Amino acid sequence: MTKMINLNADIAEGWGAYDIGNDAELMKIIKSASIACGFHAGDANTMHRLCKLAKQEGVSIGAHPGFNDLWGFGRRRIQMKASDLEYMVAYQIGALQAMAQYAGLKVTHLKAHGALNNMAAEDEGYAMAIGRAIKTVDDDIIYVALSGSQMERAAIKLELRMAREGFPDRMYDDAGNLASRSIPGTVLKDPKAAGEHALRMVQDGEVLSMNGKRVKVRVDTLCVHGDEPTSVVVAGGIRKTLEAAGVSIVPLTEMKL
Repeated sequence: MTKMINLNADIAEGWGAYDIGNDAELMKIIKSASIACGFHAGDANTMHRLCKLAKQEGVSIGAHPGFNDLWGFGRRRIQMKASDLEYMVAYQIGALQAMAQYAGLKVTHLKAHGALNNMAAEDEGYAMAIGRAIKTVDDDIIYVALSGSQMERAAIKLELRMAREGFPDRMYDDAGNLASRSIPGTVLKDPKAAGEHALRMVQDGEVLSMNGKRVKVRVDTLCVHGDEPTSVVVAGGIRKTLEAAGVSIVPLTEMKL
């Protein structure tokens, strides 16, 4: 039986006159796109443009909500009440659903951005708040969660469809969490190294930590970071490596979750 995996990227992370990332090139490589919804980045025009491009390229789309933090690009940790976070996430899902209508697309997954994703991986209250927003707005939306995280537990508890995510262009610590970008070498910019990292996740169900420890992971989708200058080359290398090994790259909606 042919192995399948989804390849996704975070896109639409410009704002107004500022275009950030390599969205058009990435959309020809990935099969699912997580679209910024206006809080950490993105706006109505950017969301509209990327939804239309996703339709053209046959890419499924998902909401990419973050903290209300344009200045810090959503990478600053913000403490708030779980109910406030829940409504903030629901608001962002709704914004993308409106823009998706122009392309005749449905929002089919949600992946939290930056600091929100990192905090929800550790904090049960945040993870559940995101899950409740999904369940209320559209319980068919797939909750994208780091393997072994509080988000994974929240999705199970709330009986939501879930996709466990791996990051082939990032290094992990010994606990299976992403190592901080502030540590040199934690962002992989070599397509060969990233491709081997991806293949280990898909075929062996593990990652090799920065200290050489084998850490078990389960992945349904692999993320490439679109805001890196090397993102297109790295994403292309990952896809080429996986396909050469007989792995089929499919939209998240086609994965057996």
